[in-house]
Amino acid sequence: MLATQGDEKMPKITKQLVSSLKPDPDHKGPATLMTWDSELRGFGVAVGRTGAKSFIVQYRNADGRSRRKVIGRFGFITAEEARRIARSLLGDVARGDDPAQSQTEKPGHTVSSICDWYLERAESRQLIGRSRRPIKPSTIAMDRSRIDAHIRPLLGDWPIEKLKLGEIEAAQAQIAAGVTAKPRKGSRGGATKGGEGVAARAMSTLHSILEHAVRLGEIEKNPARGIRRLASAPKMRWLSHAELRKLGRAMRDAEADFEHPKGLAVIRFLLLTGFRRLEALSLERSWVLDEEHAIHFPMTKTGPQRRVIGAAALKLLQSQPDSDSAYFFPADWGDGHFIGLVRVLDRICQRAGLEGVTPHVLRHTFASIAGGLGYSELTIAALLGHASRGVTQRYIHIDGPLRAAATAVSEHIVQLLDGAHAH
Repeated sequence: MLATQGDEKMPKITKQLVSSLKPDPDHKGPATLMTWDSELRGFGVAVGRTGAKSFIVQYRNADGRSRRKVIGRFGFITAEEARRIARSLLGDVARGDDPAQSQTEKPGHTVSSICDWYLERAESRQLIGRSRRPIKPSTIAMDRSRIDAHIRPLLGDWPIEKLKLGEIEAAQAQIAAGVTAKPRKGSRGGATKGGEGVAARAMSTLHSILEHAVRLGEIEKNPARGIRRLASAPKMRWLSHAELRKLGRAMRDAEADFEHPKGLAVIRFLLLTGFRRLEALSLERSWVLDEEHAIHFPMTKTGPQRRVIGAAALKLLQSQPDSDSAYFFPADWGDGHFIGLVRVLDRICQRAGLEGVTPHVLRHTFASIAGGLGYSELTIAALLGHASRGVTQRYIHIDGPLRAAATAVSEHIVQLLDGAHAH
């Protein structure tokens, strides 16, 4: 029989409480201690003889039978995550379901079904990412793209319990070789590419999905553990001074030929700021601090952030036509932001005779120009919005020097685009 807390008042289950629980060495049963939560009836934590602690939920099913389901192991899942899952499971019980029975009777997961499980949980904000926050919608969208383009076609029908590391690494090799690559269909959407970098990122996504499933008790083990992801050569492409002048001429010619003005403006803005593609496209008017020459991002890849921009970049934003949209670069229809950047950039580069130019190359170009002007790595990192590393970089946020740097870099790029410095 399981030992309980007797007549003691039940506490709220927290990380501190679970950490303090100890096994009873004299008890011979499967668990030495059961502690129940004071706020959520049926939610508890069991401590095994070896000291292992597992979160559980106990309830009576529709037939009146007492049932128990293990939610997850403490250390792999937090108390608050376990509480959210327990509340969801108890809600299922109230609707007549029996979570413990469904766990034992349902067929094993396939890779495809565990991907569906992940996407459903992530979109309902039930999964916590590495930042200790719910996984961001942009991350979920990228994961869905990799799942649909690469993971499902190659591994979707494999049962998880039969999947081996060899099959996973074979799929990685196939993606790298372009087996899942597809050209763009029609005028909308992008092409599905292969290559070592694409393959490695797809396998990282699969590994992460399976780790979430193990942590929350959906599957027993992650068959992708130990995978050796392909190392891709770092992309070092940026535009030289001569290429910037070519790009500037092509942009002026394209403007005269009625190229999309928002696409041209975004390309120029990316060059003048070093912003990431989506940082520029989703830029909202309320985020701009005119007097400080800064943008306050409520959320970026590295968290909330304030980033200075040069005078030329601020002038470009101020010149954008005012509209009812929250965005500086609104979509041609609907309430979203502009989405045609890549196609405009491709047309401009074809006109200029430039190859291998992506929005990220424009970001690299900003950094290269800043380095050529003599700015330090710390200053360039602050201008680009890289995550701070160490105590020293935390002080590289002083707006005055950064504003001067951002203005100098952006003015230099303007001169190159407009045909100056041609010697």
